[in-house]
Amino acid sequence: MLACRVFARAAQAVPTLLGVAVLVFVLLRVVPGDPVAMMIPPGASAEDVLRLHALYGLDRSIAAQFVLWAGQAMRGDFGISISLRQDVSGLIASRLPATLELVLLAAAIAIALGTALAVFGTRHAGGGGEAAVDAVSGVALAVPDFIWGLGFIVLFGVVWPVLPISGRADPTHTLGLTSHFYLIEALLRLRLGVARDVLAHMLMPAVALALPLAAMIARVLKSSLAEQMGQDYALLARVKGFSRSRVIVREALRNAAIPTVSLTGVQVTFLVGGTVLIERIFSYPGIGNLAIEAVINRDLPLIQGLILTFAVLFILINLALDLSYAALDPRLRHG
Repeated sequence: MLACRVFARAAQAVPTLLGVAVLVFVLLRVVPGDPVAMMIPPGASAEDVLRLHALYGLDRSIAAQFVLWAGQAMRGDFGISISLRQDVSGLIASRLPATLELVLLAAAIAIALGTALAVFGTRHAGGGGEAAVDAVSGVALAVPDFIWGLGFIVLFGVVWPVLPISGRADPTHTLGLTSHFYLIEALLRLRLGVARDVLAHMLMPAVALALPLAAMIARVLKSSLAEQMGQDYALLARVKGFSRSRVIVREALRNAAIPTVSLTGVQVTFLVGGTVLIERIFSYPGIGNLAIEAVINRDLPLIQGLILTFAVLFILINLALDLSYAALDPRLRHG
């Protein structure tokens, strides 16, 4: 049944990707401006201009351009970047691991922090502890992630310089890694010095991304926990003499997590989108930063490849969310 569910979700994703591809392709080409103008050197002849347009297929109709591009994209070929003169697929493949590691770290921090706040608030329901949790989550939710990022740079990069404020690793160090998943590979190979350096560069942007999501998780989970604590099974456990903390963690938390998983899955997709500004602020070399460079340079092949990459990430996150429902609630496994 699990394989059928995965296959069904994958089949539903095909029209979504096709619609995104068509929409983005057409919109980018009806926007005024010549994307190859920046490549034309001073004094270039009309023949040189026409040759560049032919090289990137811009001398054809929009329909013909799309058919050509779609056929190449299905083979994993998104063309050549206009501004960077490099293969788009290679550029994305080299930058995507940095963004994935950043999003995974931010999601882990958000889930851990949000869960801890929710459990603490439920444990001290009706008292000062719950009020403190509500105040903290309110502030974390009200401040956008990029404002948190700027504040962290000032506080921990300038006033109290304990963390690096840009890049992904110290450029003076030789990493000696074979993949672009720096943190994961360093941990697997027990290169703890490298892992510590990479983690130090990721910490501020990851926390900046995580704080608003952690606040949402705390609010939804605390509300769900309060509801579960009023159920018969929780009241029975209390009558048997179990402590409130034990009932919350061992009895109520699993049932309360189902609506929270839904929120977290949806918000993680926004977390991926939030990397665009955060990576720019911290000069972090992921696909978010690359996307801003592509837009500034009106690099059509790169923009198209990046948007499709973001779309695939959103679909995969939603698929993982759907499968997590089945893991948490056995009633959904045979739906």
